[in-house]
Amino acid sequence: MTRLLIALALFLPFSAPSAEDIVILSTRGGVTQSYLLSSPAAGKARAVAVLFPGRAGKVDLERETGRALLDRGNFLVRSRRLFTGSGIVAAVMDAPSDQPRGMEDGFRLGDAHAEDTGRVVADLKTRYPGLPVFLVGTSRGTISAASAGRRLRPGVDGVVLTATLFLASRRQQGLSGFDFSTIPVPLLFVHHVDDGCDYTPHSAAKRLADRYPVVSVSGGLPPQSTPCEAMSAHGFLGREADTVDAIAKWMLKQPYPLEIN
Repeated sequence: MTRLLIALALFLPFSAPSAEDIVILSTRGGVTQSYLLSSPAAGKARAVAVLFPGRAGKVDLERETGRALLDRGNFLVRSRRLFTGSGIVAAVMDAPSDQPRGMEDGFRLGDAHAEDTGRVVADLKTRYPGLPVFLVGTSRGTISAASAGRRLRPGVDGVVLTATLFLASRRQQGLSGFDFSTIPVPLLFVHHVDDGCDYTPHSAAKRLADRYPVVSVSGGLPPQSTPCEAMSAHGFLGREADTVDAIAKWMLKQPYPLEIN
């Protein structure tokens, strides 16, 4: 396994500047999988979260132009330091090297992506032995988290799906038809009540509330993007801190709110 660690000094929105590492792993026959590793202060880590961004999942960690965008846009990427502040190691997944234009839904649901994710999980378990590992996806990233959560048993301890892509579009399938009961670990849904994206309705999450915990988020800032983009209720704009706090408490088996108002 090849690892390349690159110290990355970033100005982050929720704390002082800090160093982060880009980790590059060899996975399938010459393919590499990159992730951005953000850690709590020494001795403070209590769990690990593998974070799957939405859209095509392409963060461009190995390009300077991509690094400049890490603190804008995707909910999970821009909120990663909120996880570390709660004692959760944050590992932001990039698209693998054989998906240069990003990942289609079929790839996210397939064996190759699960294998890449499994290598990342194994690497994190080596770095943080004994800590529980969770898969967390947002929007189209929920496809990755749900599919890998089903395939990687018993390698992960739970799955969190935020702004879940419940419905198919004309081109891609999303999680339409996905059987969430096939995920063998605890599962949490988190959704904004005013999510205006046609493919991620809050009503679909509420229909699952009799089987799984569902955290419903209200309020926040006026949208700064279209309804399916991250700078809106779809991306929990203005409610990032409370939303991440609820997720972290669920991971750590602490009391957490089912409604964030």
